[in-house]
Amino acid sequence: MKPGDRDEAAAPRDDGAADGARQRRQQPAPGGSRPRPTLAGVARMPARDRAYHDLKFRILEGRLPPGTKLLEAEVASLLSLSRTPVREALIRLEEEDLVEVRPRHGITVKSQSLDDLAQIYDVLSPLEVKAAGLLARRGLGEDETRRLAGLLDQMERETARGDIVQWSHLDNVFHSELVGLCGNRRLQGALRLCWDQQYRAHMAIVKLRPRPTQSDREHRAIFEAIRGRDERLATHLHAQHRERADRTALFLLRRQAGGFPAGG
Repeated sequence: MKPGDRDEAAAPRDDGAADGARQRRQQPAPGGSRPRPTLAGVARMPARDRAYHDLKFRILEGRLPPGTKLLEAEVASLLSLSRTPVREALIRLEEEDLVEVRPRHGITVKSQSLDDLAQIYDVLSPLEVKAAGLLARRGLGEDETRRLAGLLDQMERETARGDIVQWSHLDNVFHSELVGLCGNRRLQGALRLCWDQQYRAHMAIVKLRPRPTQSDREHRAIFEAIRGRDERLATHLHAQHRERADRTALFLLRRQAGGFPAGG
């Protein structure tokens, strides 16, 4: 039996990432919390920003896997840039906990332990829950309601097809929409940082997730609470959803061979 054929009711579970193979792509609202790494527009950026986005893309997509060691000059050669913008980019990436920089020894791409990831979820999930509550308080416009309802319809169709990868992509878009519409820019920025920090682990378990029927039901309930402007109920339902999602993600990561040791 394939991992995607299991139902969530029978196993710890869900809440996902990754890009499907289908042509139609939904894009999250501006300010959303779960952007997929991209190099779109990077060539037009100033050198220091180009270095930062290019390196970050390579790290998050696994092209520079955990444990990779490079001298600053090697990074500059890899990116075809001078060392000054590369140095500035590395400082930013170190602040985001993606690399370790040692003067005169270059950089090391950092790995993550299960303890690291659990701590990230401890920050990420309450912020996403808060975003849902803020959105319920604010209320949805007609276009926003239609967009979210359409996303839920698509997710349920992918569940029926058993396409966990495409469902996961849409799941990210749905959660990003909730955050992007909540109106709190600081919350949005904090969530994007958390998402970047756990993206590699998230991608590693996409195809291991059980069929997300329970998530579909939970998403519908959260959406209805938000549409009904019931802040307390939206917050409660989303907190339950995130707690289960985090528990399942850590369960799957423990089973995943390599790259995620149990301790710091």
